[in-house]
Amino acid sequence: MKSTTRTALTAGVLAVALGVGATVQASAGTPRSVSGKPSDDITRIADFYGAYIDAVTDEDGGGLGEALRSHYLTAGFQKELNAWEAENHADGVLRAQNVPLAWKVTDTGTADHTEAVITLTWSKSSTSRLIVDMSRSSHKIFHIGDKGVGGK
Repeated sequence: MKSTTRTALTAGVLAVALGVGATVQASAGTPRSVSGKPSDDITRIADFYGAYIDAVTDEDGGGLGEALRSHYLTAGFQKELNAWEAENHADGVLRAQNVPLAWKVTDTGTADHTEAVITLTWSKSSTSRLIVDMSRSSHKIFHIGDKGVGGK
């Protein structure tokens, strides 16, 4: 076998063993789009969680996370969240001591306020779900609560 053939074969086997290859190449060039509008509460909840997770990840305790809380959460809920955090020694927005790898926001369709399920992915087999409630009039979050934990 020629050395170039052996090198190509070895590289192909290594790529398959590592789980990379054509899939990665195909997805790298695939354009994605995300849309939303500021009048839509689900968009606002998704914007908050995306920006908050970025801020916590990037700043490691900087001021942007607090500024986002101030903008997106009601004043009363901010106080409630601070008390929860003092009692539980965790981030009240994420209900955890660390930062998730991914997140997803799903509308549950309530009538008198907007309710969403936030699915936080911590690892390949571990997720948690939170319920987030937002006022339709003020567009502010007034509740974040646990929905359950597991790889669902």
